[in-house]
Amino acid sequence: QVQLVESGGGLVQAGGSLRLSCAASVTRFSIRGMEWYRQAPGNQRELVARINSGGSTNYHDSVKGRFTISRDNAKKIVYLQMNSLKVEDTGVYYCSDLWSGAWGQGTQVTVSS
Repeated sequence: QVQLVESGGGLVQAGGSLRLSCAASVTRFSIRGMEWYRQAPGNQRELVARINSGGSTNYHDSVKGRFTISRDNAKKIVYLQMNSLKVEDTGVYYCSDLWSGAWGQGTQVTVSS
């Protein structure tokens, strides 16, 4: 059974930074592609960043140059470092395991102006 637990969300002023973590209770974590999504109120969930087993990354255009996804295979954690945060980054952030399709419960990020 796959379990993903996000943490690190909170309230931050525009221009600030947060680091989100997603701890995975899975086997063979190192070969799994992992993703971060976000969902703002009234909007559909959107893909923010993806990292594959080899460490290659992809980002939504709106976060390129500001967000960095990374992974620690020994700890089975995937991170999302978010810098230069904007009000429009506000939403619930979820991590997802590409292999199983599992989702975490989400962590709220609120960016104030």
